[in-house]
Amino acid sequence: MQHLPPPPRRGGLVDPGTNLPPKKKKAAARPSTTKQRPSTPRRYPEADTSLWTEALFGAEILILHATPVYYGLGVPRGDSSAVVIIPGFLGTDLYLTELYAWLGRIGYRPYFSGIGINAECPNLLIQRRLNQTIDQALAETGRKIHLIGHSLGGVIARSLAGARPKDVASVTTLAAPIRGTVANRAVLHAAEAVRLRILEEHGRGVLPDCYTGRCTCNFLDSLRRKVPDSMVETAIYTRHDGIVDWRYCMTMNPEVDVEVPGTHIGMAFNPAAYTIVAERLASAQSTK
Repeated sequence: MQHLPPPPRRGGLVDPGTNLPPKKKKAAARPSTTKQRPSTPRRYPEADTSLWTEALFGAEILILHATPVYYGLGVPRGDSSAVVIIPGFLGTDLYLTELYAWLGRIGYRPYFSGIGINAECPNLLIQRRLNQTIDQALAETGRKIHLIGHSLGGVIARSLAGARPKDVASVTTLAAPIRGTVANRAVLHAAEAVRLRILEEHGRGVLPDCYTGRCTCNFLDSLRRKVPDSMVETAIYTRHDGIVDWRYCMTMNPEVDVEVPGTHIGMAFNPAAYTIVAERLASAQSTK
């Protein structure tokens, strides 16, 4: 594999990129009465990954069911605190059912995100859905919550942690491109299609650069904030990621970053990741 320098620390669904030519100065634009159209898509860096490797995630599900950790053996027990889990790009809570059930078995109170399909402006998802879920979890447990997000869900989880530091005890990201996305070409095309749909559906209800790293909404502002020292942060990644460049899933802090074998999709069913999650949740208990 070709070794590249560490990626720049950027927030957002897609990285603005540093290979773009410098912008030329333009004359002042005249007022126009024509309907504003979505901006022309820009080229973003593509990850040199193979989607075919992601077909192995089925094996990870079978392996998970054959390991003691799946049954709650050999991992620290929970303290009945709430854990909100957030699905990845184009995913729903349904595929996180295994993780949800496992968290309950080891002594936590899991909550699905309730966001529906993760193909919407993250800022709107947080304001309209996730904040309600978090408020419910806080009210029902009476203590700080934990956030676990897979892929884009991890990016959203980290943004939430930055926006609500007093309510969050820990944030764990699973194969989440928290430093800016360099993804497989097919994923970038799908993200651009979602971006155009968002602009068409919401119009002036969202910013023109919604669903890009150039957006200036509250979501990206929160994502760029440093996670407080009082909060336990964990970034789990795999070098065999077939969706995004795994180097963008790291914080570059060795105390936070943890590597596991497996695939991007399979991270939601990865027994090694489950073991780390249990240990980090228990660590967050001790810091309260």
